[in-house]
Amino acid sequence: MTTAQEQADLLAAIGGQNKATMGALLGTGSIAKATERADGTMEATIRIPEDAMVWEPAVLILPHAGTVELTIVNDDKNTHACLLPSNGDKKFIGLVNHSKGRATLELDGPGYYWYGSPAGNDEGRGLTAAIVVTGEVPPEAKLDRPAQPRP
Repeated sequence: MTTAQEQADLLAAIGGQNKATMGALLGTGSIAKATERADGTMEATIRIPEDAMVWEPAVLILPHAGTVELTIVNDDKNTHACLLPSNGDKKFIGLVNHSKGRATLELDGPGYYWYGSPAGNDEGRGLTAAIVVTGEVPPEAKLDRPAQPRP
């Protein structure tokens, strides 16, 4: 789990919360940045700690759009699930107690991508999180309007 200072340092490194369009962080959990391989594919591990009902990290930052390979680990004594966003189709992983799964996601643009556990009332109890893809939208996706002030 990241400390408050590590979280502040990471936010400063990406240019602050508003630079990455995160606004306010989720109420519980930590923040982490995915690692990038030489081929541009990103990877990260996400966990559900025992008796915590949070994803660790609660906010995963990707340096750019593209392919991310996730390892999802359920360290809890209860069964959960993971419904993840991906271009074209969502990915669903059932996670019995003390299990793990893998998912490859394609996220084609910057922004928030929310995910959670649709099992039982997991989301209502706090088992929700976000993947934040940083970067600019491609030129073909930009609106035809005058340049806007940027922070």
